[in-house]
Amino acid sequence: TVFASQTGHTTGPSLNNDKLYKFAYSAEVYVDRVKASLQKSAGYRISSGVDVNLLWRNPDNDDDQLIKITIKDVQVENVNERPATKNIFKGRSTEKIIGKEYLEALQRPIVLELVRGKVKTFYSYQNEPAFTQNIKRGLASLFQLQLHSGSATEVDISGKCNTTYHVRQNQVTKVKDLDSCEPTKQGFTSHNPILDISKKVTSATIYVLEDSFIKSIKAEENFVFLLNFRRKTGAKIVSKQILELKSVQAGPGLIAGKQVAGVIKTLDSSYVAMPLEAEPVKSECKKCPSLSQQWQSIREHMHPEKLSKAEAAKSFLSLIKSIRRATKEEILQVIRSENKELLPQVVDAVTSAQTPESLEALLEFLDFKDTSTSVLQERFLYACGFASHPSETLLKSLTDKFKGDIANEEIRETLVIVMGALIRKLCDKGGCKLPFVVEAKRLILNRLEKAKKDDNVRMYLLALKNALLPEAIPLLLNYAESEEGHISNLAATALQRYDPSFLTKEVKETMNRIYHQNRKVHEKTVRTTAAAIILNSNPSYMEVKNILLSIGELPMEMNKYMLSMIQDILHFEMPASKTVRKVLKDMRAHNYDRFSKMGSSSAYSGYITRGPDVSSTYSLDILYSGSGILRRSNMNIHIFDRNAELHASQVVIEAQGLESIIAATPDEGEENLDSFAGMSAILFDVQLRPVTFFQGYGDLMSKMLSATGDPMNVVKGLILLTDYSQEIQLQSGPMASTEFLGGLAIDISGGMEFSLWYRESKTNVKNRVAVFLSGNIDVDSFFVKTGMETTLEVETALDFISTVQFSQYPFLVCMQMDRIESPFRSYVTKYESLPSGRRYTARRGKAVMLAGNEYPLHQENSNMCRKVFDAKSDSAGGWF
Repeated sequence: TVFASQTGHTTGPSLNNDKLYKFAYSAEVYVDRVKASLQKSAGYRISSGVDVNLLWRNPDNDDDQLIKITIKDVQVENVNERPATKNIFKGRSTEKIIGKEYLEALQRPIVLELVRGKVKTFYSYQNEPAFTQNIKRGLASLFQLQLHSGSATEVDISGKCNTTYHVRQNQVTKVKDLDSCEPTKQGFTSHNPILDISKKVTSATIYVLEDSFIKSIKAEENFVFLLNFRRKTGAKIVSKQILELKSVQAGPGLIAGKQVAGVIKTLDSSYVAMPLEAEPVKSECKKCPSLSQQWQSIREHMHPEKLSKAEAAKSFLSLIKSIRRATKEEILQVIRSENKELLPQVVDAVTSAQTPESLEALLEFLDFKDTSTSVLQERFLYACGFASHPSETLLKSLTDKFKGDIANEEIRETLVIVMGALIRKLCDKGGCKLPFVVEAKRLILNRLEKAKKDDNVRMYLLALKNALLPEAIPLLLNYAESEEGHISNLAATALQRYDPSFLTKEVKETMNRIYHQNRKVHEKTVRTTAAAIILNSNPSYMEVKNILLSIGELPMEMNKYMLSMIQDILHFEMPASKTVRKVLKDMRAHNYDRFSKMGSSSAYSGYITRGPDVSSTYSLDILYSGSGILRRSNMNIHIFDRNAELHASQVVIEAQGLESIIAATPDEGEENLDSFAGMSAILFDVQLRPVTFFQGYGDLMSKMLSATGDPMNVVKGLILLTDYSQEIQLQSGPMASTEFLGGLAIDISGGMEFSLWYRESKTNVKNRVAVFLSGNIDVDSFFVKTGMETTLEVETALDFISTVQFSQYPFLVCMQMDRIESPFRSYVTKYESLPSGRRYTARRGKAVMLAGNEYPLHQENSNMCRKVFDAKSDSAGGWF
């Protein structure tokens, strides 16, 4: 080969005796938006001379060499030209920028033992600052290469990594797979991929050789971070190293010796062998405010009435960052000194911080035996349910609480429902077999089997609706088919949340029996859910045909509802649409009479947004009883991309047994149902505890007579959606950190009002939300910091109103779904700074108004709304 030495068996680069190789070295860092050109990026360059000479060659093996590397004439400068006023380094000596002792440490030589081109041992001085040591490790790692093509596992500053070499004549290309490096750096990601960050990393080094040694080295690493739901938002770090040979001069002679250890001792007895892998560098936050200072500075944005503003979400994120640095005592001090109006928001933030200290502080502060703090207990539990990266310890703490005394029954319910959500999140991350997960699963399943009271059964079914355990399916089937009323309905809706791949033949057989009432009479709500499960899990030709044949034989409103569901499958091109089209060609199923049923129930799906990265859909279905009273309205919002889906929200309003109010006859099989109305919500894949509007005839009458039409609050609070944090070791020595946090401030309320006088009822669901996202990338070399922040914020509201007039049949139903005009703002800030406080900052941003939208729903609905509003103007007057 070109590289063969005089003796003919060197497989690594070889230095000549008595020579001093003088190189020029530079290490550059750039930080910017993903698509931006490097000419405008923030960053810095460290440049220096590097002297290399051979100290010793093993007399028994030419391929075993000791080389000495010395850094000299260090300079720190801008990576891009800046005018003097914006140049933070101008007029400052290197010693002033880096610091005298750091500079001395950096210029102390290191020694490498190279065996066949690989670094066997890295020698340096003990008690040097970690970051100067890491800069030297970054330089030392460049000298590691092999002179034949192939793959190898190597240890360098990045850790132990898979590396591939390509050799062509006097050029060697080294590609390092950074994703394979061990140990992996600490950090965490968000639970749902849609809310998470994608990371792409590359590392390549090109060597040019001459006279069996290095002529030049060019290394480049790229780290790219993209927000999955909006890939325009992201950041990159580019790290470059260049080493070029400038001259070869006469140099010092070799040191005689048989063993490496003896040679090192002769050279300098202070040298010690150290790992080549970077040592961790902790950067302390010197100017960060304390937790209580941080809280005081944002406190005004956290009032309950401001919870649908972007400023609230932004303040929430800054508070979480501060809590993650705080001790348990500091956290308790803030919690104990706050009033009850603001405490729930503090609890949201402390729980979302998910540190051992924050959990201990809350468990010490919250007393589940005390009913006066129920509001805070509930906020704590929901924030646990929404946890972005829950730990097994969190689930264990909740399980222990559940086994203890809980004063408030609703909190007891919420607790077990949230345990279900945590089981699912831990299972999704491969933790299903962890001891505390197994214990929590067993607890819920065993207690459900023993439960006698409806309330207890309901609570464990709701927990399973979150946990989605495959082993719970037989139990759910049993409850769906053999129980009554809302218990069977709840079991059916729990089955509806499973991925269709879990729904076995047995599940589909049971759903078909429920829908077709083969064994007993079932309520419409359960039957329609059963039909939806069948049609959503790859239905067979016969299953679809039997459902189509049943239309026409069903109770009045259910006919209309099922017809609408089939039309929606066709219009929205759902997976079952091909089979449905095939069956419709069979004319017996498709006769005019069957498909011309009157009624007001409906099911409809549509897009809210269709984007390059994610799309979101809404689906809205409403089922009435034959007398015009709402039985169920169900509003869903799903977000999905190519690989994942997120059930962003569901609001279900259910009512039963209300016919007596308008002296109407109940539908078949529903004569004995107790009067009830309530609301149930799913938020970000977590089923919340349902809210009851009224239960029983007496409760209903008293609420109707005192009806203010004030909506009931269903969800209010702050949720951490995106939570991504990764530490990155750059090959040139510095540490980089990336952190993306996305917060949601939310306020959902719902209500139901009646006017007996106008024979009209109204349901109203208001969703007010604000999102704030910030991504921070920092590269810290101690004596200089560079980085960027990218933020985006949006505030919006989605209102859903349905008005029913039941003075005639078919009654008039008007559904309205509106999104208000929404401000959207995004900013990017880049900076370079010195510890002295000198700083360069560049900021740019844009703000736009997203137009509001009235969602069309379907034509039939638009026609009805005209009639309702015409009728309204004829009979002006209030409720009652």
